[in-house]
Amino acid sequence: MNAPVNLVLVDAEDREIGVAEKFQCHEGDGLLHRAFSVFVYGPDGRVLLQQRSAAKPLWPMYWSNACCGHPLPGEDVPAAAERRTHEELGISCKARFLYKFIYQARYSAGYSEHELCHVFQSDYDGELAPDPAEIAAWRWIAPDELTQEIERHPERFTPWMKLEWAEILRYSE
Repeated sequence: MNAPVNLVLVDAEDREIGVAEKFQCHEGDGLLHRAFSVFVYGPDGRVLLQQRSAAKPLWPMYWSNACCGHPLPGEDVPAAAERRTHEELGISCKARFLYKFIYQARYSAGYSEHELCHVFQSDYDGELAPDPAEIAAWRWIAPDELTQEIERHPERFTPWMKLEWAEILRYSE
């Protein structure tokens, strides 16, 4: 079993207020903690999606954006996003900040997400080397096709990804 990981607890203004073990942050209604999401775009404008591993405790086998995770205590959020993108996808890319927001989503009776999430965009042109412990499958999709798929089958996507995609679409209008 993996060693416990501490996450950064924050207030609604993204000020650090402490740390808590990852499992505790996701119990019940969840403790508000810092997180990030990265949307990766290919040179043709398509968006990289990942299907979360069946081993994930929250939203296993759901489709989501290219990478998401949590900065470690003391770690810069963009650096954490770039680190995690490399760990999960085997790629190096520059994370460009888009916006941040708070969301809360219940997965099951006992577990939730409650995150202040920093959303980033990256560009990448090359091969992927996904970690199978993190990612069950991956694919590139055109933005308009992604929007249509989310509208037709919202139950296939993680809650944060749907919220983030809707906001990204507003930025691009």
